Amino acid sequence: MLPLLTSAQIHEADAYTIAHEPIASIDLMERASKAFVNWFVNHFPDKRQPISVYCGTGNNGGDGLAIARMLNEHSYQQLNVKIARFSDKSTDDFNTNLQRLQQTTVPLTELNKEENFPQEASTILIDALLGSGLNKPLSGDYERLVSQLNQLNKTVVAVDVPTGLPAEVPVDKEATVLRADLVITFQQPKLNFLLPESGSHIACWEAVNIGLHHTFLQSLNSAYQLIEEKDIKAILKPRHRFSNKGTFGHALLVAGQAQTMGAALLCSSASVYAGAGLTTACIPESGLTALNSYQPEVMAIVRQGNDLPDIDYEKFNAIGAGPGLGKDENALALLTDILVNYNKPMVLDADALNLLATHHELLRQLPAGSIITPHMKEFDRLFGEHSNWWDRLQTLQQKANELNIYIVLKNDYTITGSPDGKLYFNSTSNAAMASGGMGDILTGIITALLAQNYTPLEACLAGIYLHGKAGDELALPNRLNVVLPGQVAAGLPITMAKLLA
Repeated sequence: MLPLLTSAQIHEADAYTIAHEPIASIDLMERASKAFVNWFVNHFPDKRQPISVYCGTGNNGGDGLAIARMLNEHSYQQLNVKIARFSDKSTDDFNTNLQRLQQTTVPLTELNKEENFPQEASTILIDALLGSGLNKPLSGDYERLVSQLNQLNKTVVAVDVPTGLPAEVPVDKEATVLRADLVITFQQPKLNFLLPESGSHIACWEAVNIGLHHTFLQSLNSAYQLIEEKDIKAILKPRHRFSNKGTFGHALLVAGQAQTMGAALLCSSASVYAGAGLTTACIPESGLTALNSYQPEVMAIVRQGNDLPDIDYEKFNAIGAGPGLGKDENALALLTDILVNYNKPMVLDADALNLLATHHELLRQLPAGSIITPHMKEFDRLFGEHSNWWDRLQTLQQKANELNIYIVLKNDYTITGSPDGKLYFNSTSNAAMASGGMGDILTGIITALLAQNYTPLEACLAGIYLHGKAGDELALPNRLNVVLPGQVAAGLPITMAKLLA
């Protein structure tokens, strides 16, 4: 896993690397700038495009000066550098790189306080104004400059962090941020890159390795982790000879009403494709024909009228409940019955979460290690309204610990909160998967993995990753704009096979 660090921790890692590699800070800056340039020249190969590099007078500006010098060495023909002299202060590494750049033919312009800024003719702007040290919204000349640049139809490539965007802490909705088409960030994504508020400021980002001390990064024991493919390969269990359907567990999906059978079909189908040895769906009698037609591999427990179904809970290795279940008294009685009679970790989603939100006492009855999978609105209904995603992260940590459960907060980088306070960010999925029923597929996958004796944490991390990866393998190579939930479920065996190969 890749530890995701705060700005303060990154500065610690810089200092440790400088002291223990050892390497001079100016040489570490040189290495970071070279990593940026290597990525840039491979993706912006036209050396005749006019490029303006905007630099502050701190270390981010020092990176920008080094980048301009290196691009000049790569024969980019129309470079210029604009230095924002909005402060009398400058760092030593900035000054050193300024002296180096002044020995080249790259033209330099200084932007001074309260002066009008020159017209911008370049098609590409490299943003090296402030970087990750920002801890308050832009004001004064920086805000004025960024506002002017945002009005131009230019391609913006930010160095490490777009100017005006904090690396962590809440993003002020009214803050002025330089909108970046691309951020080439050092070592790892910043936490705010993985939260939805960054969407209006960053089109895409790429992390480049700058060689910070690996052992020290791991020793910081960050509460935030980014899941990588190698982590899932280590979790997934290959199937061995002499296995049988009993080896891989029995999953029960409690879902669906007459008007919402699609949710029951999707989640039970996903359970089958994710490898549960047996899958049973507890559905209304009116849905039996649909289930047998859609997925004949799934068995059924039929719910009739207002009566509670007769469920032998002991025979099931895992239960998932909620998709399309409804929020009426019958649904509440059924959910309560499950919570009273089943003491193993379970998966709750959709209407089960809506019932928990209106009957908070049931939250305390969740067996230890259970998994809930809310999207943002369901999360806020459960735990109170939040004005920003950073605050949701804090609540996610608190509630997972307090309730001794795993909370899967769904978004572009779905986040799993664990009882020990760790937050795990998923690295798969794409916008083509944004369609109704996709959450039902995830419920079926996680339930199937629990039934196969994966731990709750393993089931969350692998389930979310597989769900997104199957969607990626459908959408990205074919440039599809829409991927349907049923397609994702059917693609799971191939996705798992590739990871296990």
